[in-house]
Amino acid sequence: MPKELITIEPAWRFRNAAGQELDPLLFRVLQAIHQTGKLTDAAARVGYSYRHCWNLIHHWSGFFGVPLVELVKGRGARLTPLGEKLAWAAERVQARLGPQLQNLAVEIDREISRAMSESQPTLRLHASHGFAVDLLPELFAQIGKARLELLYLGSVEAMASMARGNCELCGFHLPKDLAAEELVARCTKYLKPRTHRLIRLVTRTQGLFVAAGNPLGIRSLGDLAAPGVRFVNRQPNSGTRILFDLLLAQARVKPEAVATYEQVEFTHSAVAAFVASGMADAGFGVAAAASRFKLDFLPLAQETYFLACRHDVLEQPAMQDLLGMLRSPLFAQRVVALPGYDAQGAGEVLRVDSLFEGSVGPAGGG
Repeated sequence: MPKELITIEPAWRFRNAAGQELDPLLFRVLQAIHQTGKLTDAAARVGYSYRHCWNLIHHWSGFFGVPLVELVKGRGARLTPLGEKLAWAAERVQARLGPQLQNLAVEIDREISRAMSESQPTLRLHASHGFAVDLLPELFAQIGKARLELLYLGSVEAMASMARGNCELCGFHLPKDLAAEELVARCTKYLKPRTHRLIRLVTRTQGLFVAAGNPLGIRSLGDLAAPGVRFVNRQPNSGTRILFDLLLAQARVKPEAVATYEQVEFTHSAVAAFVASGMADAGFGVAAAASRFKLDFLPLAQETYFLACRHDVLEQPAMQDLLGMLRSPLFAQRVVALPGYDAQGAGEVLRVDSLFEGSVGPAGGG
């Protein structure tokens, strides 16, 4: 198996009646300017010369007929309104399509491995999308003895996939200190105390995303029902959507009172990009996504992200390597860099029946 995993990235183009076609590099340059505030730094970040980047911006400003970037003496560079829209559009495309493209890359990689008759041991993980779980294939690859194949599904779909034998591990999340009988019931439909074990991955914080400075003064879930507030939700049956609905019920806010409640995106990053682009006033997701898109964040709930597997899988050498990696300082270091994430207890093996008890305790053995 080649060490380099397949990656698929979206590419989108503008073309006018004269046949001129927009160079996709422009989007990377605009994003880098937005992040750094300087064209020199942006050029260094994308790996091209200052002159090349400026010529690219100048050329495509002519394409659109309006400037995309303004150079302000002593203040660096800033995007014009159109430049900002293009940068956010590119961010939104990547945020929305990233997990689906990663899933496709995994499937292609698997078929190539079969064609090459690769015999490298593989752990298959089907999991709810998240910033911490996204670290696992890269960190596990550094061990070198096996590979971790990560496929993104919703929490419940991931557990069902493991129950069908399609993977060795599944990943899902449950809220802490919040009555979630429906979620626990869904989990225990697929996870059996005698058959399965839980593995603690991380604790993370979920809450409301609002624009920087919180211009509408949104302070609670009740404020989402105020006239004119546009909300972007997660898709039905996702763990985050279920958590949001639980919090709404706790706050006695009816879903139909929230404007655009049915408007959905499929990842935390896609929700954050939607709000950052100005197409919504608020969304709900993890703190790390809000930080990435420079949004204000109002924390509302903590939850634990778990991995689960059959107890006999714990004895496999690859699984022991994964547990060792989760308990390592390297994993803790990478997680602590994610706003709202905590790796305390990562790699701890837990009982499934602790889900019934409402508190998660260590498993005997394993």
